[in-house]
Amino acid sequence: MSDDPIKDVLRRMPYGFYAITSHAGDEINAMVANWLTQVSFEPRLIMLGLQKTSFTHGLVEAGGEFAVNLFLSEDVEALKPFTKGRSKNPDKMKETSFALAPETGCPILQDAAGVLECRVVKIIDAGGDHDLVVGEVITAQELKPGEVEDSLTLMDLGWSYAG
Repeated sequence: MSDDPIKDVLRRMPYGFYAITSHAGDEINAMVANWLTQVSFEPRLIMLGLQKTSFTHGLVEAGGEFAVNLFLSEDVEALKPFTKGRSKNPDKMKETSFALAPETGCPILQDAAGVLECRVVKIIDAGGDHDLVVGEVITAQELKPGEVEDSLTLMDLGWSYAG
């Protein structure tokens, strides 16, 4: 335990680990994210915490769409190329195998187990360093069989992005 109990407790919250893909014009990108949750049954809405300064934030805002690529824990290595931001790895998409999603045109990464295509409903400035992006899930594809316990999480990597 540290001298910051809020940080200690926030780091105990479990999170999935996903690749968010986006596009605007000819620009495409993939980044990792873990602050993601479903927030409505009807319509089916998800909410993503997206860092305001990220390259993806600009693409999502301009393009109005994004995709959530879910991975199995056994495919952790496939996600690692997207853990560095665009400024540190500007060519990451050139070496990436992907197809374009049928509804949004966002990249579907080759090793993804499933994908949710989303249209942006609202981007909310909550006053912090991340905006809340609410997206309506318009279609999904299950690409590999699996259950929730097979899905990649931050715990599988031994990482924490909280506190």
